[in-house]
Amino acid sequence: MTETTTTQKIETPQTGSNDDLLRIGRVMTRMRLMTGRRVIARLAIQKLAPGLELTHLDVLDAVRRGEFAGEVTVGVIADTLRIDPSRASRIVAEMVAKNVLRRKASQTDARRIVVVMTALGQRLVAELHALKQSVVESVVADWPAEDIAIFSRLFEKYVDGFEQLFARSATDPAD
Repeated sequence: MTETTTTQKIETPQTGSNDDLLRIGRVMTRMRLMTGRRVIARLAIQKLAPGLELTHLDVLDAVRRGEFAGEVTVGVIADTLRIDPSRASRIVAEMVAKNVLRRKASQTDARRIVVVMTALGQRLVAELHALKQSVVESVVADWPAEDIAIFSRLFEKYVDGFEQLFARSATDPAD
């Protein structure tokens, strides 16, 4: 007896079909509406940190991501969030007052001031991460593991493309 297995090979054109691209656009609009409402962040604030605002969570994430590359300054936060440095400075000051962040002298250049998370800030980031993870797990709970793996790679590639497009447009003098 011969066992035949069929594998589905998906061949797509380099840019995808017009219907596929239209579907991506429609789904992006739906996703934007959900993320625009900041459902997960609002839930996190309600459950974990009633005294914080949505922008505070953004700054915490910017500090967390920035720490991977080295020391985080208000300028790094402003660049990461694509906001004015004076606005970033005001938000950091609010968070310092709430004991979520603190300022300290740079270890590499004592003339510079860097921003670091306090223990409370670190706990909030860990709890927020756990909440986000729980939401993602709920959404893909009935997906096959292979679909999750494929989606995670393609979604990352898609968002990377957005970031690269933004970086190019930000440096393009024609814009």
